[in-house]
Amino acid sequence: MFKFILRYFHDIEIAVESIVSNKLKSMLTALGIIFGVAAVIAMLAIGKGAKQEIMEQMKMVGVNNILINPVIPDKTSSTETGEKQQKKFSRGLNLLDVDAIRETLPSVKRISPEISFNSTAMLNGVKYSAKLVGVSNDYFYLYNLPLVGGGFFNSYQEENGIQVCIIGANIRAKFFSKVDPLGQYIKFNGIWLKVIGVLQKTNVNLTGFEEKGVNVYNDNIYIPIQTMLLRYQNRALLNTKLVSEATSVQFFGGGGGGGGMSRVVVSGSDASADVETNYNQLDRIVVQVAETEQLNPTTEILSRMLTRRHSGVKDFEITVPELLLKQQQRTKDIFNVVLGAIASISLIVGGIGIMNIMFASVMERIKEIGTRMAIGAKKMDIVVQFLAEAVLISVTGGFIGVFFGVIMAKLIEQIAGIMTIVSFFSVFIAFGVSAAVGVIFGYSPAKRASERDPIESLRYE
Repeated sequence: MFKFILRYFHDIEIAVESIVSNKLKSMLTALGIIFGVAAVIAMLAIGKGAKQEIMEQMKMVGVNNILINPVIPDKTSSTETGEKQQKKFSRGLNLLDVDAIRETLPSVKRISPEISFNSTAMLNGVKYSAKLVGVSNDYFYLYNLPLVGGGFFNSYQEENGIQVCIIGANIRAKFFSKVDPLGQYIKFNGIWLKVIGVLQKTNVNLTGFEEKGVNVYNDNIYIPIQTMLLRYQNRALLNTKLVSEATSVQFFGGGGGGGGMSRVVVSGSDASADVETNYNQLDRIVVQVAETEQLNPTTEILSRMLTRRHSGVKDFEITVPELLLKQQQRTKDIFNVVLGAIASISLIVGGIGIMNIMFASVMERIKEIGTRMAIGAKKMDIVVQFLAEAVLISVTGGFIGVFFGVIMAKLIEQIAGIMTIVSFFSVFIAFGVSAAVGVIFGYSPAKRASERDPIESLRYE
């Protein structure tokens, strides 16, 4: 390559002089390449950022996780005669479901119940809105939540509902910025909790993905599930009361003119209104299977199993966040391919522009070509001269396009709030394509220039 450059250095020098002497024309010729390279880099940066965001979300929702969420069933239906018929009663999601899943399904690797509600954490007069989440130790492995200090719940704390907690990074920054939080106490909703662990900070912005099982862990306070049931809320107790009241049926026998037997249903407090409330003991059950291939079969088994356990009432919803996110990733990949293809058209248009300008340049410099060939220049010298001119315009446009592409990607991230990642691979591809465009679209005019007859070129007016 170096010998080739030395052999044809004079031809390349002539090409550079031609470009410098026609700066405006050369810049206008390179505009197509500049915009094409910039667009390709920006589009690939958007695609890379979207992929990274999806990967972070997959990490946050956990690998091979299945979410079981409660769904409140509709009100009791009416018969043709207008009498209300009591629907089959379900206890909703509860800890017995968790035990049954753990004992029945061999594909289940980990499982954790979850109960949560929002309220206010307080310490030394400082208040902070946070979410209290009751879980088991498996929860932290399900969602890949590492600790930066302390430890997880021990078996005694889990079984006996001890008032201990693990706090997120924002809770630590708010209340324990100057002291070690381990062993300290924090008050949540009127109950003191001892801090035994601190979670690592999560820097991923996942707004809008909570329905897929993603939480903002930095603002959460985690306690054992039994602590939540004993100290805060246990909807199963209200549910049990509702069952006993709703099923209290008495029959009275009548005589004489009373006319037969009548049926009276005693429902205590307004049971029909309570049906609309959340009677599920748990807000969610998170199940993790050992292998990805087991996700769909396990989901089907869970659906049949819970339907049977809930007396045929479909008061739960099963989702697989990983599959939803992968589907979203495939959609984004298709979208990015389309955008990349559209952006690549600019490179093709730029290449056509270079070819047109080079053809025009050949026609303008026919006498120059004839003169060079008359004094001993070979056909290859003419090819190298015009091809070098096309490639230099293309490569220069590629350099400028890379610069503008990086700026465009950053502007998109700042203005539109879309994550963009400019990788070396995208820059290399865009720049390489721009150089290839110069060679491909510059060769034909260069070859045409070299094939002109020297005598006819000298006579050309």
